[in-house]
Amino acid sequence: METHSPLIAADPADPAYRLVTFTHRGGDCDGVLALLHTVTDKDRHSGDLTPHLMERQSDGETWSITYRLRADHRASYQLHPFHGEAPGTSRHDWLRVLDQARPDPYDTEPRLPARDGRHPSSVLSLPAAPAQPYVRRRQDVPRGRTLAHEVAGRRVDVHLPAGHRASNGPYPVALLLDGEMWGEALSVADTLDNLTADGAIPPTVTLLVHTLGPQRPTDLSCNPAFVDLLADHLLPWAAAEFGAGTDPAGTVIAGQSAGGLTAAYAAYHRPERFGNALCQSGSFWWPDETEFDAGSEWLTRRLAAEARRPVRFWIEVGLQEWMLLGQNRHLRDVLTARGYDFDYREFNGGHDYACWRGGLADGLAGLLRRPTD
Repeated sequence: METHSPLIAADPADPAYRLVTFTHRGGDCDGVLALLHTVTDKDRHSGDLTPHLMERQSDGETWSITYRLRADHRASYQLHPFHGEAPGTSRHDWLRVLDQARPDPYDTEPRLPARDGRHPSSVLSLPAAPAQPYVRRRQDVPRGRTLAHEVAGRRVDVHLPAGHRASNGPYPVALLLDGEMWGEALSVADTLDNLTADGAIPPTVTLLVHTLGPQRPTDLSCNPAFVDLLADHLLPWAAAEFGAGTDPAGTVIAGQSAGGLTAAYAAYHRPERFGNALCQSGSFWWPDETEFDAGSEWLTRRLAAEARRPVRFWIEVGLQEWMLLGQNRHLRDVLTARGYDFDYREFNGGHDYACWRGGLADGLAGLLRRPTD
């Protein structure tokens, strides 16, 4: 019997694809739902989870399901054994599934931690998925230190590189939105230390701004008051306390989803403070989810209509993100037309920290190591 999962086989019809089989062992349930991040979500939004229900095998103890995925796919995933009827697709039912779903006990890759008491996720990385050389903790690199602070009523964790002394500044600055996820759950300090040790980024003061509370929808929605707080309170404080630099060309603001939108907005609204925006799966549809109508894509429309700011962008979005792909491509086209300095890439994955943690490292390296004009 195989003791690892998923099982990956070549697709005889196309070498660019793989047949990926997930398994669950245990006959004490009435069914098993596979939660392949964003892939399962798409069908849940369509009201049909049937394509993700595992089949019971002839031994009565094993359940399995096979997906045909492109060889560069990466996704977090969980399994949800259930009793009785299969889970419904309502928001209430889906939240209950997410609360109960568990990692694959036979997985082989390091798991993706979760917050708020939920179980971690397993991670699938097919052979051609982008390399993520910086995300795992290494024992042979100098370690920085992370300090907890409160600034202007906001929780901010500060990661200082190994050997940091404020008097040795100015240091480049990276500001990460949703900092409690990056710090407490995902241990981004390991990534930062690895990047620094390899010379991929210079020693950098990193500000992990906590934004995952009830204020998040207000803060991360092209809100000038929030961006001004970061620019006029947080950055000057970091300069005074830790020798953080004030040059916008050495300052990166990074975010995912609504945070990706906010990172781009910060560069638009305060380019004299935020010279680099790292936008992962940005919610550029804001404020209207109706694709391409007159109320959608406010920020993209502003960037198209107004003078080019002296800022750089690093943008990525997942090919599985059906709800964001078109809007990110539209932003790419506008930045091209307006002559912005930017990097853009599409990864074969979804709205997923399993993808974002590698992209964050790549984006920081791309923005912080590039020569300034």
